[in-house]
Amino acid sequence: MWLWLTWKNLGWAAIMYIAAIASIDEQMYEAAKVDGATRMQMIRIITIPSLLPTYFVLLMLNIANFLSNGMEQYFVFQNAFNKDYIQVLDLYVYNLAMASGAYSVSTALSILKSVISVILLCIANGSSKWIRGEGFI
Repeated sequence: MWLWLTWKNLGWAAIMYIAAIASIDEQMYEAAKVDGATRMQMIRIITIPSLLPTYFVLLMLNIANFLSNGMEQYFVFQNAFNKDYIQVLDLYVYNLAMASGAYSVSTALSILKSVISVILLCIANGSSKWIRGEGFI
């Protein structure tokens, strides 16, 4: 499941990065070429700094979904034989609420998951302010 999710996100991220590279102004590359910059210098000075906003947006989206792991796939493959081995956090919360009726505990776990995600987003925002000088929140 982890490899499948990585493969899916890799394609999405590649589309985002290609779009970000395509939006870089060609005049910047032409000016760097006139000034005598090599291809590696153009990548280091123009391309990578232009990709940082896209990188931090994708980082923010991945951090927001860090604790969400696609419960649907695990729910479909769950049966009596593998129920103890296939439990992930979202599936555990679902089974806790629906099977045993412990709605208060499952709600508390979901809120805790949301609080942890917000804390991780604040840490990512702080690193964005430290690296780029501006945050995304």
